[in-house]
Amino acid sequence: MSIKCAILGATGMVGQRFVELLSGAKDFPTRDFEISALYASERSAGKKYRDACHWVLDSEMPESIADMEVVNYLPEADIYFSALPSGTAKDIERRLADKGCIVCSNASDNRMAEDVPLVIPEINSQHLELVKDRQGYIVANPNCSTIILCLALKPLSGFGIEALNVTTMQALSGAGYPGVSSIDIENNILPYIKNEEDKIESEPLKIFGRLENGRIKRADFRISASCTRVNVIEGHTLSIQVKLRDNPDIEEIKEAFRSFKGLSLPSAPEKPVILREEEDRPQPRKDLGNGFSISVGRIRKDSVLGYKMFAVGSNTVRGAAGASILNAELLSASGYL
Repeated sequence: MSIKCAILGATGMVGQRFVELLSGAKDFPTRDFEISALYASERSAGKKYRDACHWVLDSEMPESIADMEVVNYLPEADIYFSALPSGTAKDIERRLADKGCIVCSNASDNRMAEDVPLVIPEINSQHLELVKDRQGYIVANPNCSTIILCLALKPLSGFGIEALNVTTMQALSGAGYPGVSSIDIENNILPYIKNEEDKIESEPLKIFGRLENGRIKRADFRISASCTRVNVIEGHTLSIQVKLRDNPDIEEIKEAFRSFKGLSLPSAPEKPVILREEEDRPQPRKDLGNGFSISVGRIRKDSVLGYKMFAVGSNTVRGAAGASILNAELLSASGYL
């Protein structure tokens, strides 16, 4: 039996990625989700999706969805995938949850709320207990750079993470469409992305936190983040320095990455983190794969914090729409749907 899903914010770039992944437009695993409704702004309402949406992805717009009518009322569905912009998402998602609906959100508005689990399935699936026995709820995925960072940190967590410094080099697609002006980004790096550093410094502490008495006790390691926008279309690159309590050697760290396994979910990769041992990898142009895994490399000693490395991941697949879909698959596999 298929699970009927509505995509909220269906015409934007992340909304388009939801459509692409859930419709099977590319070579992604078959899922039990069926797109039953497309929700967008009032100016798109009543139009066919092909007319309401300026399709910007490399793939073709799925023919099975192209003639679906876009609506501006909240339709009935088994689950709602939210690609709504911040500022708009908070009230709409809350209204749905209060009505007894299930929302898997990519939006930032409700991520840090005490009653909303902020989930990366391979890291903190147990946080779904926050919504156990509730009829309606929101499950959020983190910021795109946070997801890449946390997947890179998870294999190291057994060594005791004490502090880290991260500098992001974030792709243009992370700003949506039309995004950053070409005059601003050509031959340039932008050293500021609004609200981004706050998200990266706070969200991992919730994700790596412990569930105690129906609340999440935040992790206590320290994070310093600097975020930049670079002239790359897809794929965020992170330069990470990390202090580990147990002082493992480099080969122990590499083995932790090699042995880190995925979950048995339709879209979950067998290896969520791919270790690249070439001296010039990972690179966003070469190491995004199908978007659900991240890649790490250049693992080496650091004279300040102990260790440093690079991580690369897709910001619109694993960092956005794909993250919400994985959370929905986790909900389904765990008996929450």
